[in-house]
Amino acid sequence: MLYNNVFYQDQEIENERLELTDKGSLYFLGSGLTLRNCTVVVKVSGRNLFLTGSRFIDCTFEVKQELKNHQQWVKASLKGCRFKGRLTGCDFGHWPDYGTGWEHGVIEDCDFTEARLDGCRIMGSDPATIRFPKWPCFTILDPIKRARELNSVQWPGGFRPIVVEGQYRDPPCTTAVTLYAPALAKRRETTEEAFRAVVEQFDCIVY
Repeated sequence: MLYNNVFYQDQEIENERLELTDKGSLYFLGSGLTLRNCTVVVKVSGRNLFLTGSRFIDCTFEVKQELKNHQQWVKASLKGCRFKGRLTGCDFGHWPDYGTGWEHGVIEDCDFTEARLDGCRIMGSDPATIRFPKWPCFTILDPIKRARELNSVQWPGGFRPIVVEGQYRDPPCTTAVTLYAPALAKRRETTEEAFRAVVEQFDCIVY
């Protein structure tokens, strides 16, 4: 398939609505781009969306189809932004080991209360400035430092909330991770209630 390349870079856009919805397009939101008070509508998969060096200030992201495993957010600066829709396996913030473009990664004062997050992480940033979705989502704060405590109890379905060793360990810069209990329960062949019972035991988990 031959894609149409759409570039937004080296400009400042304010109070506009960007529709990133054409499945036949690749959207590049690149260096020198600043969006202020804009609404960004995303209805393409993560492989159609590239964010490197772009800045978003007080913007709203309306994710119209589930955005999966999109790490490109760690190459963008996000300040005072709101997210709506379903995001799975997405990472946000400052992740120096990620690769080129990481130096632009920032997240602060953002609001995910109208989003559904599952397996989404905040990297190298203070989660205290971020509003997370409520139950059935739950967010583990400072998971690396609390790993021993978190892994000391029996989670449903053999789930391990944080992995600190081995090939699949969570990066040391992980400052928060948000999970969606219904999807997690389905994957682990257990119930939301079983997860809720464990979540309620920890003061480092917000729900």
